[in-house]
Amino acid sequence: MNGFLYLLTVLIWGTTWIAIKWQLGEVPPPVSIAYRFWIAAAVLLALLAIMRKPLWPPRQAWPYLVAQGITLFCCNFLCFYFASQWVPSGLVAVVFSTAPLWNALNGRIFLGRPIEGTVVFGAVLGLAGITLLFLPQMQGHWSDGGMLSGLGLALLGTLFFSTGNLLSSRMQTLGLTPWLTNSWAMLIGASILGTASLALGLPFVLESSVRYLGSLLYLAIPGSVIGFTAYLLLVGRMGPERAAYCTVLFPVVALTISTFFEGYQWTLAAFAGLALVLTGNLLTFFPSGMRRAAA
Repeated sequence: MNGFLYLLTVLIWGTTWIAIKWQLGEVPPPVSIAYRFWIAAAVLLALLAIMRKPLWPPRQAWPYLVAQGITLFCCNFLCFYFASQWVPSGLVAVVFSTAPLWNALNGRIFLGRPIEGTVVFGAVLGLAGITLLFLPQMQGHWSDGGMLSGLGLALLGTLFFSTGNLLSSRMQTLGLTPWLTNSWAMLIGASILGTASLALGLPFVLESSVRYLGSLLYLAIPGSVIGFTAYLLLVGRMGPERAAYCTVLFPVVALTISTFFEGYQWTLAAFAGLALVLTGNLLTFFPSGMRRAAA
């Protein structure tokens, strides 16, 4: 089951980066994000009602839900949407792939969880591979203020994502499923964005192009309803550190898409980077006995 959830998350979230890029246009990013999570929350609440599951979280969960809504479904995506204005989608995915290291560090600081050496080693291998894959794209851009700002926003968004992971892990220890917590946290995050957008006078327009509407529905349902539920189930089953390692594979999927849509050219360094990513993934994902044998 873990393998299926892992593969599902990688395939769905690995393709959302290009969809986020396609959202940029006449609709302000905060409004696009609010649309996305209002749709996703409505679908999740409808599914809970159809399955006759509880719809109202217990009182002790609300502080965590508000915090998760702000970090995971508001600030996280604000950073990534604005970063995508300056940075290619593949590079944003590269920065996002540092999530396993932040999850391990935050888990140690806030939850007292030990940091397993093979998890860190696997993540380092993966990040080294990602660097080989995408470092050539940064050539000529190190003095570009917009590019550097975008990379900084992507890193900040990854920190918000890591915080949301830990909040979900905490709520699952209270017996709450991601189906329920995602519904309300998405609704909270979208409502905060919607209220802030109104206060700032941002227009609530809806672009009528097939690209915008198609990417919005893809991000809302597969990307949010299915992707976040599968991923946060992994967080509960495997822990935030191992679950987040699937983020290291997102750039590989994004790179494959870039090959077809953006003309990315494979090099020897890129193939070497891909090999490092896959090796690090094996070391981190499989049970400890298999990791020792592989090492």
